[in-house]
Amino acid sequence: MHAIHWFEIPVADFERARRFYETIFAIELKPEACGPDSRMAIWPHAGEAVSGCLIEMAQARPHKDGVRIYLNGGDDLGQVLARVEAAGGMIVTPKTLIRPEIGYFALLFDTEGNVIGLHSMH
Repeated sequence: MHAIHWFEIPVADFERARRFYETIFAIELKPEACGPDSRMAIWPHAGEAVSGCLIEMAQARPHKDGVRIYLNGGDDLGQVLARVEAAGGMIVTPKTLIRPEIGYFALLFDTEGNVIGLHSMH
């Protein structure tokens, strides 16, 4: 069982946020209909894998002190971090070793003002 089942990252500017996350993770987010006054873009996933989305709606506003999630930084966290600033974000905490058996983490501000964590073994 996974601790996370689904996540939603609130955004103020849907297209800007989508470009940011697609750029830093080198992925394509899938837009989905989710109501007349909201927009959603879903992380790629297969089967029952944990996934989540960017969401633009009045009830979900970005904030640096909101819930913090840690996204998978891939095989080498440095590769994702290398794209953050060019995509419009800012690195808050650089790649930092937690412990060798746990791996590394980093924190960044996304283009919407959220603090997002990243984790990788390398």
